Amino acid sequence: MRAPGLGLVDEPAGTRGRTSIADVVVVKVAGMAAREIPGVHDMGGGLSRTLGAVRDRVPGGRPNVGRGVKAEVGERQTAIDVELVVEYGVPVPDVARDVRENVIGAVERITGLEVVEVNVAVTDVRLPGDEDAYEAAGTRVT
Repeated sequence: MRAPGLGLVDEPAGTRGRTSIADVVVVKVAGMAAREIPGVHDMGGGLSRTLGAVRDRVPGGRPNVGRGVKAEVGERQTAIDVELVVEYGVPVPDVARDVRENVIGAVERITGLEVVEVNVAVTDVRLPGDEDAYEAAGTRVT
């Protein structure tokens, strides 16, 4: 029973109020998780990679870990789209599966949101002779 005006509440402190998670939080977590997978060379489409390479070279600039990731976040669920550049010779379906599993695990563990889907689009493949172009542009995932 509550006494009027005394502020006594029957609910535990941890459940009072609500928590909202911004899209950018899910984007960054998903981006980090996708980059951890062997065979992922870079992320994003051509234009975003080019702009990212320029941004990464600016003194004091930070790499954009969310490049190539889009997320729609609701109150309890999220859907994520990821664009990848894979290394030549790696099985694309395996890389996509591993990215999907790692992204879902990380996002659900860190944010508590249910990931309803992770759509993976492979936008390019890095061929063995492409090292110079990628290294010059500074777009290698590390």
